Amino acid sequence: MADADESDSPRAPELNANRPEPYNLDDLIGIMAVLRTPGIGCPWDLEQDFRSIIPYTLEEAYEVADAIDRGDFSDLRDELGDLLLQVVYHARMAEEQGSFAFADVVDSISRKMVRRHPYVFGDATMRAATIRKGLWDRVKAEEKAAKRNGAAPEAPESLLDAVPVGLPALSRAVKLQNQAAKIGFDWPDLGPVLDKLKEEIAELEAEIENGDEQAIAEEYGDMLFVLSNIARHLKLDPETALRAANAKFTRRFHHVEARLREDGRPHTEVPLGEMDAWWDEAKAAERWED
Repeated sequence: MADADESDSPRAPELNANRPEPYNLDDLIGIMAVLRTPGIGCPWDLEQDFRSIIPYTLEEAYEVADAIDRGDFSDLRDELGDLLLQVVYHARMAEEQGSFAFADVVDSISRKMVRRHPYVFGDATMRAATIRKGLWDRVKAEEKAAKRNGAAPEAPESLLDAVPVGLPALSRAVKLQNQAAKIGFDWPDLGPVLDKLKEEIAELEAEIENGDEQAIAEEYGDMLFVLSNIARHLKLDPETALRAANAKFTRRFHHVEARLREDGRPHTEVPLGEMDAWWDEAKAAERWED
């Protein structure tokens, strides 16, 4: 007779990626359970933990954004599936250690969305009211206070504590500045920010001249921080703007590579000036298309 642990363990089902009926969320949760089961699961999946999966979770989120930027909805469907798998993966690992399960994740976000939209899900009075400025932030603050269960914090709470450390650096810089602006710690318009950028560029140039690598890195970081503040004042998302710049560079560089192939010479024999001319061709073609 099998022991209790063995009888309760998931068993590898006979699955077919081409089966006519669609898979559902329960199927996906079951598939992940099997992948994480010793003896029948995937060796790679079994080796992973929360920390080792972080890069994949971030990568999948960026690939969702990329599919949206490209307007590729077939790809977006697949990338959203990859991102959903990350949620199922983390939830499965949490369930294994007795912390929570996928159903708890669904319950948590559902309760949060209902709680943060009282003017949609509340009583008749609340539903009749329009959304008030600052309501979302107020509800979030109340949630944080409830989590602390009334315990006094070890150190004074900062506005900046609300900004997750794990965000992409440019996005986090914008959010940090937005938080500081809530108490008036902000330039009134774009002009002083542009002046600050010129100041930071001059300081970077000076440190490059001095040759101090640590100081160079620090001044370069300061310059990027100001650039993110410029994006904030312009109401731009710096990550989105940089992704668009990356895509533009990729398109134009592909043209340079195509011209190199047409030319027939190895790249070592093609002067930079000629490649720059091909780059300008790509720019001109884009302007013509626009």
